[in-house]
Amino acid sequence: MTGPLSTAQIREKYLQFFQSKGHLHLPSYSTVAPDPTTLFTVAGMQPFKEQFMGAPAVFDGVASKRVTTAQKCVRVGDIENVGRTRRHLSLFEMMGNFSFGDYFKRDAIHWAWEFLTGAEWMGMDGSKLYVTIYEDDDEAFMYWTQEIGIDPGHVHRFGADENFWPADAPKEGPNGPCGPCSEIFYDRGPKYGDDSWADYAVTRESARFLEIWNLVFPQFDRQEPLADGTPVLRDLPFKNIDTGMGLERVASVVQDVPDFYSNDVFLPIVTRVAELSGQPYEGEVSVSHRVVAEHIRSVSMVIADGSVPSNTGRGYVVRKILRRACRHAYLLGLREPSLFRLVPLVADAMGGAYPELRENLAKIEATVKAEEESFLRTLEGGIQRLGKLMSGMEKGATLSGNDAFILYDTYGFPVDLTKEIAEEYGISVDEAGYAESLENAQNLARAGSKYGKSELFGGNMEALDGLSPTVFVGYDDLQADGEVVALVGAGERLTHLSAGSEATVVLSRTPFYAEGGGEVGDTGRIEWDGGSAGKGWGIVRDTRKTPQGVFLHDVLVESGELKEGVSVRAVVSGERQAIQRHHTATHLLQSALRAVLGSGVQQKGSLVAADRLRFDFSHGAALSADEIAAVETLVSRWVSANFAVTWQEMPIADAKAAGATALFGEKYGETVRVVRVGGSVEYAGQTVSSMELCGGAHVTRTGDIGAFVILGDENVAAGVRRVEALAGEQATAWVRDRLNATARAAALLNTSPDGLEARVTGLQTQLKAAEKETVTVRRQLAEAQMGGGAGGAAQTRELGGFKVAALKLAGIEGNELRGAADKLLDQSGADMVVLAGDKGLVVKATKEAVTRGAHAGQLIGKLAAAGGGKGGGRPDMAQAGITDAEAALAALDTAF
Repeated sequence: MTGPLSTAQIREKYLQFFQSKGHLHLPSYSTVAPDPTTLFTVAGMQPFKEQFMGAPAVFDGVASKRVTTAQKCVRVGDIENVGRTRRHLSLFEMMGNFSFGDYFKRDAIHWAWEFLTGAEWMGMDGSKLYVTIYEDDDEAFMYWTQEIGIDPGHVHRFGADENFWPADAPKEGPNGPCGPCSEIFYDRGPKYGDDSWADYAVTRESARFLEIWNLVFPQFDRQEPLADGTPVLRDLPFKNIDTGMGLERVASVVQDVPDFYSNDVFLPIVTRVAELSGQPYEGEVSVSHRVVAEHIRSVSMVIADGSVPSNTGRGYVVRKILRRACRHAYLLGLREPSLFRLVPLVADAMGGAYPELRENLAKIEATVKAEEESFLRTLEGGIQRLGKLMSGMEKGATLSGNDAFILYDTYGFPVDLTKEIAEEYGISVDEAGYAESLENAQNLARAGSKYGKSELFGGNMEALDGLSPTVFVGYDDLQADGEVVALVGAGERLTHLSAGSEATVVLSRTPFYAEGGGEVGDTGRIEWDGGSAGKGWGIVRDTRKTPQGVFLHDVLVESGELKEGVSVRAVVSGERQAIQRHHTATHLLQSALRAVLGSGVQQKGSLVAADRLRFDFSHGAALSADEIAAVETLVSRWVSANFAVTWQEMPIADAKAAGATALFGEKYGETVRVVRVGGSVEYAGQTVSSMELCGGAHVTRTGDIGAFVILGDENVAAGVRRVEALAGEQATAWVRDRLNATARAAALLNTSPDGLEARVTGLQTQLKAAEKETVTVRRQLAEAQMGGGAGGAAQTRELGGFKVAALKLAGIEGNELRGAADKLLDQSGADMVVLAGDKGLVVKATKEAVTRGAHAGQLIGKLAAAGGGKGGGRPDMAQAGITDAEAALAALDTAF
């Protein structure tokens, strides 16, 4: 095999190889799933499901039936195994080559063999490769044994549970493209296990035989089974190829390391975890080091792709991974936010292939740090309380579900962490009891909120039966008189609401716009005459509507008593004007984006609020600074022209014929509302106008929008970008804040705002020079203490049959200490060297000494223990954290 290639080199070689075979190289799609069947992209083929089903294989205008990618994938179904085994990761890179009705099984097998064994590629020993095939796939068996020449004894046949993709798809699904597969394994040799290939046929598990590549032959469309359960597999329009080579797995083979955590991507992160915690990494037993390193790599990538921690959906998974990493960092003794400090290492290792890591570095660090700060507060208290609950409990005992629920409900401690910690003590959690306690609490909450906030399309729907659609007058009036038609809470009709109560109020007539088309619902107040009780009034916190057109106002009664049938005055808050500015600006933004970026821009989502607008649209690349400036300029031209904004209702066929653009999320009837800007602007020789189907609220003239500024754009899904922008007073305030911040920063650096960039550039140059000088000074300091770099100051003596040089260096730690150990080993003529800093210890041994039995990792364990620390490592190099350097060095005499 060729020499220890880096992970990046392996990735590049793979892509180059398949490009040489006529494949189009496409960049990795986002970790955000390209279809709604999963939260994350879980396989390299997932973005190409449509092509496997027969859609044209055209990508960004380029037609190609052969594609290759390095796809970042996320799988968290067995996250509890991450860090505990050699092969489980939540984020992994899947190298893939795909054929959409072009080549098939024979070429896929031959090319896999060529890439793995070719001297200019991976250069693996073919005698160490083994394969599995589907039990009925005689064609694959013939290619492997007769054309490739693999020993038939190196081939196992398995059923659909092992050699069909997805696994057991004929019986279990899911519906969609599927087919038999052939997996390629590499025999890592007896040092990784004494099992045989014959054993694998029985156990299906091995540390020695590592699966590195799965060649899938999608040729069927799995559909719903027949009534008797018979699987239905229909032929796809054409036969396809979908392969997945685990990059991390191949790297561990090529680099000959025991697992992922020792490869060139993970090891720097693991080493940094050890440095931050003061706890040395000792291989598989150091589960917490591994969990932290793997999870920070995972969350860095998904946050770079636009996912953020939250309590639902994809965000919940991100939060779960981060919190698991936080807990293991806590177990390592890290009581302050530390994970965010690892993010730059992820960007350094993978940013070349995935530039979004570097582009979003500050955002990722800030997100991780904020989540750490929040969860550490929860974690500290939760771990202590859980420890008290388990004190005195024996292994095999069960923690009550109610106790687990109280930890969650009262202290915010997640039940999945309760289970994981309890399992480490051999204690189980009564999950059924937990679920029962949770349900009871939810029932009590619902019963206690009879006058609480409504569930929009839940239990309230029956209570709304028979109500007529609300008359909406909010396009023309922001105040209106109406009658209370219904009061609803917890799915029941109510007769009255007293002060302090909150419920859903239905009016006969309303000026409040109901949430829809991306625009938030209006807020404001309602007022009524309470007779002898005096004037009543309530706060409208939100407005929504049912599919039948009944407007629902979430109202908190501040004063008086509100009854069904009473007349009220409804007044929309001043926020509506800001919402209108942002909504009309959103229309102009979409037209400007289409003009600047092309007609491929299609709206994928939007949010129109008083404080900002957000617009999601289809586009394959980040906007450049020039493109953002061009879009802003176009919108500003509309604003400056002060065109009239009008709306009218018309048949949907007429609206479409006139070229009106449909808004995302709207459902249209036969008659639609069309919002039109009365004039057009010029851009690059084209006339740009705005006319959309929209039921939202708008300004009457474009000049009412005022200032407009784009805050930036980001990736939110495969081929989907998000722009956030501000209009009116919000835009002006944002610009002023930035100008003030720039002025303050300039003042701190004794320059003007205009000179700030030059000043920062100069300081960076000075800082780099100072850092370089510091490194030089530390190196010189180390050499001076080593007797001018010749090792003369070191004490050298014979110990255990080895010549050992030992030295204490003041003011030297980390990289400098390791560098000094290398130099001392080269110049002293010793078999082993031991260097101690104020808080660190390094032991290194020559290759010859290792062959004679020297083991730096074993030696450092003894020395570190004497020095108040703990350490370990490889036979040739080991390091440790210590508190007493003199004691560590003094232990040398008895360590052999």
